[in-house]
Amino acid sequence: MPARRDPVGPGQESVWDYPRPPSAEVTPRHVVVEFGGRVLAETRRAVRVCETSHPPVFYVPRADVATDLLQRAGGGSWCEWKGAATYWDAVVDGRRVASIGWSYEQPTTGFEHLAGAIAFYPARVERATVDGEVVRPQAGGFYGGWITDEVVGPFKGEPGTLGW
Repeated sequence: MPARRDPVGPGQESVWDYPRPPSAEVTPRHVVVEFGGRVLAETRRAVRVCETSHPPVFYVPRADVATDLLQRAGGGSWCEWKGAATYWDAVVDGRRVASIGWSYEQPTTGFEHLAGAIAFYPARVERATVDGEVVRPQAGGFYGGWITDEVVGPFKGEPGTLGW
C-alpha cells in the first residue's frame, strides 16, 4: 500500500476506496474505443470493474464491438477473481496490434455478466473515451486501467508499486 493517497476533490473517487474482490457493474456511460481511424467499440452498457489500487476498466459487450476487426490472440493470463483471460489482436487495413484487448469467455462465479465482453488497453488503442473525456492509460504494460479526471491514485503499475 502506498505511503500516501492522492487527495480526492469534488466529483472524484480514490481507487483506494474500491473493493477487493472487485466490483463489476453495468454503467450507462458512453464508452468509445478507436483504432486505425475505425470504431472498435461503442456502448452505453459497459461493465465498469473497480478494484483496489486500480483505475476502472470498462468491458464492452461483444454485440457492441466491431468483432470483424479483432482476431483471437495466442496466450492468456489468469485473474484470481475473474478467471482465465483470452486476448484479442486488432487488424485494421493490414495493421495488427497484438493483444489490444482481453475478455473472460467463461468468467468465475460472481462475474458471469463479463462473459464475452471485451476490455481494451488504452495504451494500445488510438483513442478511448468515457462520456467524451479522453482516457489516459495506466502506467506499466500489464494493467489496462482507464484513467479519467474522476479517479485519483496513486495507481498500481506505476514505478515502485510492484509490492502493493
